[in-house]
Amino acid sequence: MVRILFTRSVLSVMVLAVLYMSGLAHAQSQSRRSASIGSEVRSRLRQSAESERETIDKAKMAEEIKKTFLFCWNFYKKYAWGHDELDPVAKKGSNWYSVPFYMMPVDAMDTMILMGMKKEADEDRQFVETHLNFDQDVFVSTFEFTIRFLGGLLSSYELTGDKKLLELARDLANRELAAFKSPTGMPYSAVNLKTGAVKGAVSNPAGVGTLLVEFGTLTKLTGDTVYYNTAKRALLKLYSLRSGIGLVGDKINVETGEWVGTDCSVSGRIDSYYEYLIKSAILFHDEDCRRMWDSSIAAINRYLYDSTSTGVWYGHADMYTGKRTATMFGSLDAFFPGTLCLAGEVHRAAELEESWYKVWEKYGIEPEDFDYGTMTIRDPGYYLRPEIMESAYYLYSYTGDPHYLVMGKTFFDDLVKYCKMDCGFVQLENVATHQKGRGMPSYFLAETLKYLYLMFAPPGTLDFSKVIFNTEAHPMQRNWNAH
Repeated sequence: MVRILFTRSVLSVMVLAVLYMSGLAHAQSQSRRSASIGSEVRSRLRQSAESERETIDKAKMAEEIKKTFLFCWNFYKKYAWGHDELDPVAKKGSNWYSVPFYMMPVDAMDTMILMGMKKEADEDRQFVETHLNFDQDVFVSTFEFTIRFLGGLLSSYELTGDKKLLELARDLANRELAAFKSPTGMPYSAVNLKTGAVKGAVSNPAGVGTLLVEFGTLTKLTGDTVYYNTAKRALLKLYSLRSGIGLVGDKINVETGEWVGTDCSVSGRIDSYYEYLIKSAILFHDEDCRRMWDSSIAAINRYLYDSTSTGVWYGHADMYTGKRTATMFGSLDAFFPGTLCLAGEVHRAAELEESWYKVWEKYGIEPEDFDYGTMTIRDPGYYLRPEIMESAYYLYSYTGDPHYLVMGKTFFDDLVKYCKMDCGFVQLENVATHQKGRGMPSYFLAETLKYLYLMFAPPGTLDFSKVIFNTEAHPMQRNWNAH
């Protein structure tokens, strides 16, 4: 088993080089397997999609999405500059905490770079470097600050080579390390960035296990293994606490290791834990993560997979018995086809995507939670989430089938139709009535519009095979070279 436990930077570089070489053969084998499965899916989808296919001008679509991003960004600058996010209804900015951390500028930076908005990206980067200060006496979410801020800073650094971004990322990570000082090594859900105090002993698998992509990338770029080791130790501990049938629950006490909630699914609280097992295996050629993923997906496919008359789904089950507890699937679950693609299960990914796409088509937009057993809405809100677009992008990248471009155009057109306001996009209160809510979260620019754009973007914008996206859609380079 691969374990990175060295403390000296010279040795760490040697270890990373060895990991790269040892994982190369497996990665090449996986790539060949995915290509083969992708060919099968491509053939099947081309037959089934002939009647719905339309000629899509990719260049025109890319430009429309880019204009939409700029539309949102300009109104953020007008009404919310210097704040975390924009409320398009109130036409004012809002902050998550008592001080602003400029969440939107950090989260959206690499989207601007990928869209070729040099002027806006440079202005944004200079503002962040001048104003962003993590030395604040504030308790923040360990999970959110890792995926949005640490991930965003690292991705933008890799795209620009601006070392000030790397310095900010390392400063944040050093402050977050205090969150891992629990008796189990699993992180508390909140950490004070100035004092290192912690709170939130009850966390969940996503909060514990969605850290290695970012912390590991920081180790790769700095040579300091403390980041990789700390995040991986937490991941190993969480995995060791799985049930006898290989499932995890939805709530865990990081001080005692006791499961507080026993519901297992691929939905919120667990979702990105599974996502990061396969992504870390690929990104770092980590055989421990590969082993954990292989074991986990076997249990997931045995106990959560559900082929019904309404389609292929992944439901909920008790972590100890495997008994079905709910036939629920929602917008957060919709990331899973993309994750299945990474693991080589493209055929099953395509089936799952089709099931959820039918729900989108039924209401003109997806609900937050849906009971596929009764085909009824459980939570009618739509929170501008990106996961179904993310999976469509993955499936298009793996199969090349234009069917997914049709999906992408549908998603974009419906977003414009139902969520666009005069100065931004808003969440919906009810997808059945299309009643508008308020708020435009940073991930709408960081993820939703980014994945839509990448589906139609000009060749050379981003090589999908050379990056791994963190769960906030920040691409991390699949190489071992620092700037």
